[in-house]
Amino acid sequence: LLFLSSVLLLFSCAKKTADVLYYNAKIYTLDSSFSTADAMLIKDGKVLAVGAMQDLNEYEVKEKIDLQGKFVYPGFIDAHCHFYGYGVDLKKINLTGTKSWNAVIDTLLKYKNQKFNNWIFGRGWDQNDWENKSFPDKTLLDSLFPDVPVFLFRIDGHVALVNQKAIDLAGLTVKTEVAGGKIELKNGKLTGLLFDNAVDLVKLKIPNPNREAEVEALLQAQKNCFEVGLTTIDDAGLDYETILLIDSLQKANSLKMRYYAMITYSEKNKKYFFEKGKLKTDRLNACSFKIYADGALGSRGALLLQPYADQANHYGILLTPLKEMEAAAKEMAEHHFQLCTHCIGDSANRFMLQQYASATKAIPDARWRIEHAQVVNPNDLHFFKEAHIIPSVQPTHATSDMYWAKERIGEERIKDAYAYNTLLQSAGIVANGSDFPVEDINPLYGYYAATVRKDKANFPPEAFQKDNALSRSNALKAMTIWAAYANFEEKEKGSLEAGKFADFVLLNEDLLTAPDEQLWKIKVQATYLNGEKVFERK
Repeated sequence: LLFLSSVLLLFSCAKKTADVLYYNAKIYTLDSSFSTADAMLIKDGKVLAVGAMQDLNEYEVKEKIDLQGKFVYPGFIDAHCHFYGYGVDLKKINLTGTKSWNAVIDTLLKYKNQKFNNWIFGRGWDQNDWENKSFPDKTLLDSLFPDVPVFLFRIDGHVALVNQKAIDLAGLTVKTEVAGGKIELKNGKLTGLLFDNAVDLVKLKIPNPNREAEVEALLQAQKNCFEVGLTTIDDAGLDYETILLIDSLQKANSLKMRYYAMITYSEKNKKYFFEKGKLKTDRLNACSFKIYADGALGSRGALLLQPYADQANHYGILLTPLKEMEAAAKEMAEHHFQLCTHCIGDSANRFMLQQYASATKAIPDARWRIEHAQVVNPNDLHFFKEAHIIPSVQPTHATSDMYWAKERIGEERIKDAYAYNTLLQSAGIVANGSDFPVEDINPLYGYYAATVRKDKANFPPEAFQKDNALSRSNALKAMTIWAAYANFEEKEKGSLEAGKFADFVLLNEDLLTAPDEQLWKIKVQATYLNGEKVFERK
């Protein structure tokens, strides 16, 4: 009895322990009550407790860190991006921001020796940003680069311009046809423009980067993303081999970034994952498949219920046959995988919302996702709530497209486009991403676009469809706890609560109160993942 009493006394006197106490901060926990605190305890890479400093003093800690009034948020999550592709693209010629076709050519000439596996490979041009908004053709490319293949991706990744050398290597002719795509002809000749599925006829001829280059790309992408506060990324479309590479790098602790991987919908990937099942670790989650319903609005590939306002009798491009998409929905339900579908136009959205609602009737918590949900007919909004479908949106698309989107879809349909607040009211949740490298990797650009609905030059003065802006608190939820929920990960990340991963970012300014025009300029001061500081601004 004496021995037992001594043991009990020992335990009652022992102090609770933690690794680090962070204090003197305003911590947005993103818990269910959106509470704030001024101190946080971390132990073994997880949040141990969050609260008032005086309440956490009972803990014995190895280190105390004064955050000097900084603002703390859960690690930012990009709910839709192309992390692997972004990393690989860093070795390609960057054409983003070029203001004319001549500017594209000047950039290619300047970097013509920066070849990608013996190809001149550029990405980022957008004819909508030019004074002459017509698509270019290959004439200049043929005269300047007759002996080296050239492949130039449009900013959205749904259109490519190639030269004759690339056409010859791919074996394309005026008679070549492709389902779900278009090879443009003018006066009976190839112009070099490839749309949607036709892009792959040439792209697949470009040698893939070797393993060393892939690893370098992933690690550089990670470094850049940590600098802007991203701790989890949702990569929208990967083959199983790349997912296994990511898993191996994470297990070696060289790739620390948390990764939600959408599996590219293909026979080889289905065979692998249907046999092996979902892949889930603390850092990797491969539980969903990605499929494309249509193309992009900027290249008139989005599938619409009514013709384009600026192109008579053109409805867009169906990338995957309807029967195949219907079968995909049934397969995902049968094998218990989440389905994420690229849907831009109102026709694509309507069809897939109907398929989701039908396929998930017997699945109580399917959380299937519509990626982009860019133009949704009001008559179809009810599906989001009824079938628990998550709209996964990219707010910077609204402020990138607002200059020309009305020309594409007209005065009435534009009211139903980029309607993030409407989608939130319909679904009860939205997940925010960027679609980088289509847009910038910085999540605060998306936060600014979602809440202020202006570009960086403060245009338009009255904001773009301001009634569909998100409140600041909802925009923050959409890049933290709601994004985690869309990934089935809300119990382990997305908020700073006891038991969750210690993923968080430090800012010098408050996202909830900073002036509108300041939001996109705010810099991340430090990024922590699993309690480890992975970035600090010097």
